[in-house]
Amino acid sequence: MNNRRNVWFAEFWEENFNCKLMSSSKKEDTSRKCTDADSGGKRTGFIFRIGTDSKYEQEGKVQFVIDAVYAMAHALHNMQKDLCPDQSGVCGEMEHAGGKKLLKYIRSVSFNGSAGTSVTFNRNGDAPGRYDLFQYQMNINNTPGYKVIGQWTETLQLHMQWPNGEMEIPSSVCSLPCKTGQRKKMVKGMPCCWHCEPCDGYQYQFDETSCKLCTYNMHPNANRTGCQPIPIVKLEWHSPWAVIPVFLAMLGIIATTFVMATFIRYNDTPIVRASGRELSYFLLTGIFLCYIITFVMIATPDIAVCSFRRIFLGLGMCISYAALLTKTNRIYRIFEEGKTSVTPPKLISPTSQLAITSSLISVQLLGVLIWFGVDPPNTIIDYDEQKTINPDKARGVLKCDITDLQIICSLGYSILLMVTCTVYAIKTRGVPENFNEAKPIGFTMYTTCIVWLAFIPIFFGTAQSAEKLYIQTTTLTISMNLSASVALGMLYMPKVYVIIFHPELNVQKRKRSFKAVATAATMSSRLSHKPSDRPNGEAKTELCENVDPNSK
Repeated sequence: MNNRRNVWFAEFWEENFNCKLMSSSKKEDTSRKCTDADSGGKRTGFIFRIGTDSKYEQEGKVQFVIDAVYAMAHALHNMQKDLCPDQSGVCGEMEHAGGKKLLKYIRSVSFNGSAGTSVTFNRNGDAPGRYDLFQYQMNINNTPGYKVIGQWTETLQLHMQWPNGEMEIPSSVCSLPCKTGQRKKMVKGMPCCWHCEPCDGYQYQFDETSCKLCTYNMHPNANRTGCQPIPIVKLEWHSPWAVIPVFLAMLGIIATTFVMATFIRYNDTPIVRASGRELSYFLLTGIFLCYIITFVMIATPDIAVCSFRRIFLGLGMCISYAALLTKTNRIYRIFEEGKTSVTPPKLISPTSQLAITSSLISVQLLGVLIWFGVDPPNTIIDYDEQKTINPDKARGVLKCDITDLQIICSLGYSILLMVTCTVYAIKTRGVPENFNEAKPIGFTMYTTCIVWLAFIPIFFGTAQSAEKLYIQTTTLTISMNLSASVALGMLYMPKVYVIIFHPELNVQKRKRSFKAVATAATMSSRLSHKPSDRPNGEAKTELCENVDPNSK
């Protein structure tokens, strides 16, 4: 052995080939001496050389150590030639050169290294990178393995061979970029990998990793990169929901105007006087307002329209049913008093009837005034009514600041009058058939009750519907149109028919005293208990339609 520079060489050799180089070796687990056959090389004296067929495998970083030593040697050699040109060895100037000057020479060296490649350094002092690029693919034997497909030496050099002869480079990324309107949900522990999640509902993409909710009056735009205002809708005149109520209201207004004009034209005729002219005009006014409210309910909401809605919503019905209630109450009191006395009841004159009707109407007007004072009319945009799951279909509804409960309360007093009038109509159902419209009023109230009993479940049953605005407005206006049409048709159309087509029947009949009426009421009461004694089960009492309240 002749390697005195490396004191560990002998120990390395013995461990690597499991043999002893010298008799004084400390290796105790073997007694075999090292030979040429161990290294696969030749032995010259005590010098052993490793052959090419040896199983010995050198440490992979040794070549870098060798190149580093040679780099230092070349740098010192070049430095010595520059600083000490006329002498050999280290001169005084070289001894005082310093590390910075030596580093400059080291970075300037260029030679072939132990691996046969050029050794150089860049401006930062780094050696150029040299890499072999491998691809894991199936080989000819259809077994997987790594294959060299390129090198990196300052520049990339690829010799791609994709499986199955494909020419297009396959994507080799952990995650593809997210589309517009999607956020990145990072994979835990893998900073370059993520899942793409769409911003759903009313959210928009705030940045790459988060979505935010639009404000209550906004919804996301088409690509969800921001928010835009929700469109505002209202009930349009050309909408099918408005066409039908408007058509019915127009017919009703024409019919009511015709009836009112006929009554004014024939104001002094017996039929008009017998029907109670003053209350008839009250009732016709109420019917007219019931038709007019349709246009107010469909008109574009503003402060004026909302004010008119509050005033006329219940006023038309209130006027109509206040007049009918006064009529039925008068009939009831006359015949109840006639059963026990020949003295007429109080407050049956036209003036008294107008006073009673006006007082009933004033209650409605007082309630509306209080409503105005407590909660002034205003318009709102309701974004919750049509806020659908799909934000593209969301709409804001422009409407008056009137809740469902307030609508019912506004109609509540009129409904109370209607129910009370119906009770009196039931009580007076047995009076003589031609006395002051008792039976037509009864039929009117029965039909009206059916209409409003159908209205209530429809109105409240659609409170959660996306079409709430249209359904409730249409239902309310049609119900009011039907109520007005029933009263107009049953109470006044027969009279108008007689006035126009049979004027010979529109003649004065003998006015009877209250005593005669009381007698007829008593007879009617007795006959009502003996239906078998009446022809066809009806009382054919010949009573005049007018009662003289001053007669005894």
